[in-house]
Amino acid sequence: MAAASKQEVEGDVHKPVVKQSPSILALGKLFPANPTLDHAVRFLSQVRGTDKTLMVVQYFSKIFIWYFLKRGRDSTAQRIKNLAGPISDFRILLRYYGLLPLVQWMQYVDNNPSPSPLLLLLDRLQNICNLVYYPLEHIYWLGAHEVIPISMEKTNKIAIWSCRFWAAYVLLQFIHLGEEYRLYKARVQSVKAQIKAADTKAKETGEPADKTVYKSELASLKAEKLGIIINTIINTGYLPLTVHWSLEKSSFPDVGVGMFGGVAALAQFYVAWKSS
Repeated sequence: MAAASKQEVEGDVHKPVVKQSPSILALGKLFPANPTLDHAVRFLSQVRGTDKTLMVVQYFSKIFIWYFLKRGRDSTAQRIKNLAGPISDFRILLRYYGLLPLVQWMQYVDNNPSPSPLLLLLDRLQNICNLVYYPLEHIYWLGAHEVIPISMEKTNKIAIWSCRFWAAYVLLQFIHLGEEYRLYKARVQSVKAQIKAADTKAKETGEPADKTVYKSELASLKAEKLGIIINTIINTGYLPLTVHWSLEKSSFPDVGVGMFGGVAALAQFYVAWKSS
């Protein structure tokens, strides 16, 4: 047994170590580990991440097109149009599954308590808007690509009506955000009142007040306020676009669509990136 153990130890000691020689094929060593790269891969592998990335390109392309046309570089502007067109078309196709999460959200709204009766009403009205918007957009896309036999005139009318329901959703969202902010302020005042009461009690008893819970609540409220601000920016960006696309004849310039849509796109990209 001792001899065998000795041989095993010697075998481990004299075990040859294989050294990897440098190779010009080891290209992976040129790229050090990068958490931002991992985040980007995770972000772009989701439908939401891909959509928001393409949304940024789609709307900012309109600004670039306007810029190059102003400088007489028509060919460059046309090449950007050639890119922006398929991106816009693909983003509509990418929303093919939109009704599924909508049904989930409708179930949640009607089976869970709402912070206020007004928010419950607004959520239900917005769900009705989306319940009409998505099928109309799907029919528009299928008609525009001649998958279903619809005349171009009817296809355009369907597109306009889908945008009208989107515009209604956006208008309701402003009221929704106003109610969210009212409830936010009420909660902030409630937490501050609790902190003040805790301080008063600490002075009376001479024991320090434990404010850990209050600090956590204030941090949560701070994040909620940021969410309200960002959603207000997104909604403000969408409002002129939805009104513009809801009209049969609109004089709103395409560069304006790019500017307002670009603001909404960047804000949505930020939210999607942070949550991925």
